[in-house]
Amino acid sequence: MKGSQTRIIVVGSFVTDLMFKVKHRPGPGETMLADGFGMFLGGKGFNQAVAARRLGADVSIVGRVGSDPFGDMFMARLAQGGIDSSRVKRDPDAGTAIATPVVDEKGQNSIIAAPRANMRVTPDDVLAAEEQIAAADILMLQFEIPVAASRRAAEFARDHQTLVLLDPAPVRHGPPAEVRSQNADTRSQNCMPEHSTTRPLDHFYVDYLVPNEIEAHMLTGRMTAEEAAAVLLPETRQGVVISLGEEGALAVDRDALNRFPGHKVKVVDSTGAGDAFRAGLAVRIAEGAGLEDAVRFANACGALACTVMGAEPSMPKRGVVENLLKEGTERT
Repeated sequence: MKGSQTRIIVVGSFVTDLMFKVKHRPGPGETMLADGFGMFLGGKGFNQAVAARRLGADVSIVGRVGSDPFGDMFMARLAQGGIDSSRVKRDPDAGTAIATPVVDEKGQNSIIAAPRANMRVTPDDVLAAEEQIAAADILMLQFEIPVAASRRAAEFARDHQTLVLLDPAPVRHGPPAEVRSQNADTRSQNCMPEHSTTRPLDHFYVDYLVPNEIEAHMLTGRMTAEEAAAVLLPETRQGVVISLGEEGALAVDRDALNRFPGHKVKVVDSTGAGDAFRAGLAVRIAEGAGLEDAVRFANACGALACTVMGAEPSMPKRGVVENLLKEGTERT
């Protein structure tokens, strides 16, 4: 840590979730009545900021919301949660982003989103937050805002020795041809026996790359998580962690490749579980934990997020995560 308190800064998105609970997700041309409805505050950036704060970090966030009631709700919730929102802009022309998660009875979800103000975050917005980036232990990034803004944030992080954790989702908003870390000095140290000459990341400085299994495949074209990790590792300075849903996660650095089992929990809604996982990973790394310890902690965070309906309400508190780890509910 750079100081006595763990500091996380998130440059990312805000999305109002209008959630429908259904028996099964509708097919083409199908109309159905929902079994339940809820409105929740979400977005990968907001979720990860809330989760990191509940896990004990000092958190700042950079992004845009609309000058509308949804924007008011986000600003109020950030203040209530003790998250620094001084670099969140109220966009006068674009409304706050909206998404409609459809969650089936098994807790699996499909999501349609209208990004709106999220896609108006600029490199200048990031420039205004350089001081916060410099003071942070870890910068968390995703692809729900323009790549140019995320890239600028990563450059500031590099300049100020702040670690960068990138969640490359959704992949289509960060085309593989446009994103690559600038870490040639570490590529020759790759412990994997082979890796593709394909460069899935371009002009992007990243320490930890954290895709899920589908995103890892989209970035590399490789079928297994192990194969994808072998391609992605040279593009990072530290390592790759691939989240595998209920199966846990795979982590690889220059020393080892390991799988970590997930936890047995009753799944209510998986929305936001990936954000809880990434926040847990970032907080423990910022605290100085090794990658194995950080991934185990992250798995517990992701599992707990599946037990509560909605994204923001499901972000777990530190004590609950530590209790789950003590209970030893990992899958065998």
